[in-house]
Amino acid sequence: MNNTKTSYKTIELDEFYIVGISVRTINRNGSAQQDIAGLWARFMGQNLIAEIPNKLGNEIYCMYTDYEHDYTGMYTTILGCKVGAVDNVPDGFMAKYIPSGKYRVYKAVGQIPASVGSVWNEIWQSEADDKTKINRRYLADFDVYGENSQAPQQPEVDIFLSINE
Repeated sequence: MNNTKTSYKTIELDEFYIVGISVRTINRNGSAQQDIAGLWARFMGQNLIAEIPNKLGNEIYCMYTDYEHDYTGMYTTILGCKVGAVDNVPDGFMAKYIPSGKYRVYKAVGQIPASVGSVWNEIWQSEADDKTKINRRYLADFDVYGENSQAPQQPEVDIFLSINE
């Protein structure tokens, strides 16, 4: 059942790792938007993608993990790349495991970051309503900024939400 206006599909994913830089934040008083924007500015401005060893591609992953309890508490955001191995992680970077399991995949279409924020807001609104609540795992959720996120007219970002269903 689709609990948000934005459509999704459910898929099964195999486990993998990402390596990147991180920040601890919360979805309150604009903190997450400011903290994550700062993470992006640092990642892109310092070309940190070039420092990640064992990359399996140039897609950028924005992972949300280490939840204090749910979307209203503290969590860690990691900005980085999918990797084939986690040896030689550079100082200042961290490796994080994305577990296998079921994920809902949403597609944010339009201006970034507004389109991504809009989809996340729909997910959070559905979480706040017992009738439409998503059975989330709160282990590892993430956005993938691939080639389609660079499209000049209609950029697209895939949003993966770990679920128990």
